[in-house]
Amino acid sequence: MSILIYAESAEGKFKKVAYELASYAKKVAESLGTSVTAVTINVADVSELGKYGVDKVLKVNNEAVTGFSAKVYSDIIKQAAIKEGSKVVVLSSTTDSMYLSGLVAVGLNAGFASNVVGLPVSTTPFQVKRTAFSNKAFNITEISTDVKVIGLAKNSYGIVENNSSLTQEDFNPSLDAADFNVKVTATEKSSGKVSIADADIVVSAGRGMKGPENWNLIEDLADTLGAATACSKPVSDMGWRPHSEHVGQTGKPVATNLYIAIGISGAIQHLAGINSSKIKVVINNDPEAPFFKAADYGVVGDAFDVVPRLNEKLKEFKAQNS
Repeated sequence: MSILIYAESAEGKFKKVAYELASYAKKVAESLGTSVTAVTINVADVSELGKYGVDKVLKVNNEAVTGFSAKVYSDIIKQAAIKEGSKVVVLSSTTDSMYLSGLVAVGLNAGFASNVVGLPVSTTPFQVKRTAFSNKAFNITEISTDVKVIGLAKNSYGIVENNSSLTQEDFNPSLDAADFNVKVTATEKSSGKVSIADADIVVSAGRGMKGPENWNLIEDLADTLGAATACSKPVSDMGWRPHSEHVGQTGKPVATNLYIAIGISGAIQHLAGINSSKIKVVINNDPEAPFFKAADYGVVGDAFDVVPRLNEKLKEFKAQNS
């Protein structure tokens, strides 16, 4: 009857979201008087999960599962949930997990609540708090099915250490040949820089930078902060930056601790995709830019003057506190 989580990994190492998921599930398990079980796929060392409250790990090691496939992964999670008799399954809100969440829910005949941003409001009945209307509001959703699937919004709970006595068990689910109809032949990943998905800080810029030749200002600031770089839709459409950096409602959603927007006016589609970020800082020379209404901090000024000065001050601060 344990709570089941899928601990996401890449190249044999757990992603940050796996630890947030474990932390969240542990707290939910305490309220339900049960334990936390994690299912992992092709991860050799799973001991790290014990630091965040996982009591048991079902280890799947299968050479046939070489790349992400929503059908394969959802089937594994479904069989793990049935094996453990889990009534609550917690998944993350990464791109991969969003693909498989619906399949898991259908396979378990379960109710599914996405974009959950907090611990259950009530366990009897089972109610969770979710974002709505492009993160501008919240709603309380009741899941009345016997089995419940929760999609935890990124960076909504945090990582909390809670050491537990971890047990490990090899798990060999029966996979149907039909699960492998879709095959991943190649995956292209950027290297040498922080990805938007894993970043705690994102430095984003728009047409206010006037051209791709000025992007060194953005990259230098991102390097200083250990941040990922991003851009608005018009910038990627004009070819100034790759589409992989486009954030917003029609691009990648962002839920970072700090989002810095430079030279971005703040179109509603852009704001909808970054509203989940905890702190938003805007630098723009137009005091009437819509983004200022959504910002926690704003600087009215020329980015070509403000950004280099800000970067210099940050470097001085880091040097003094290193």
